[in-house]
Amino acid sequence: MIFLRFRVGGKIHFGIQKNVAAKIQEIVPDYFSPYQLTGRTFYRSEIKLLAPALPSKIIALAFSYRQHRRELSYLKEARKEPAEPTIFLKAPSAVIGPQENIIYPPLASRVDYEAELAVVMKEKLSLVRADKKQIADFRRHWSRYILGYTAFNDVTARDLQKKDGQWSRAKSFDTFAPLGPVIVSGINPRSLHLRCYVNNKLKQSGTTRDLLFTIREILEFIASVMTLYPQDVIATGTPEGVGEIQPGDVVRVEIEKIGSLTNRVVKI
Repeated sequence: MIFLRFRVGGKIHFGIQKNVAAKIQEIVPDYFSPYQLTGRTFYRSEIKLLAPALPSKIIALAFSYRQHRRELSYLKEARKEPAEPTIFLKAPSAVIGPQENIIYPPLASRVDYEAELAVVMKEKLSLVRADKKQIADFRRHWSRYILGYTAFNDVTARDLQKKDGQWSRAKSFDTFAPLGPVIVSGINPRSLHLRCYVNNKLKQSGTTRDLLFTIREILEFIASVMTLYPQDVIATGTPEGVGEIQPGDVVRVEIEKIGSLTNRVVKI
């Protein structure tokens, strides 16, 4: 199933598609709750796609692809393969949708793209106080907590990341979390190809088979630290090939079976 959040005539709507060729069926209230069809349908050409989720938080993984760790071997924390995920937070105010502009901030002198697969939560999940039985139940039924998967661009002010020694500022400028174009369920997250293009030139090409941790392992680790809520986004990390973008560039993140997330870089 494909889940879409979109605007028509100045109003925001939620919809579903059985496949990319089908009409969009409007639903109410949204796809994070039990929903009903309204009977209204739309073509993709009639709508403006918006970010498909508005998370309370964005949890992202660092150094989670084997090849990406090798290209960052100059960083001490990237040299040794970890026993558990390394996570950080991005501000939810950084979220933008397809075709919205990434603003190159005046405080930064180097900004990078990072193409990523993102998980979108459907149900509340907390394992902070879970006992062994609850953990075992989660491991059997972990996928029920997920609505689906989408594309994500973990835009980063690389110079500020190095300067600050921690990542909150560098990762959280407004517009630094492009998300979309849609959420897709019923796909295998362990065998998807990711690509990133800048001005139609291929810059990143990888596969989720290179991830160090499974989606279940990532969910379990994060939910053991903090409660996850519907619409929360988990960005699972980027493959090798991260690089710089400049004002005027057009960045396109493509993920197999999900689609393309395109954004232009502008300077204010």
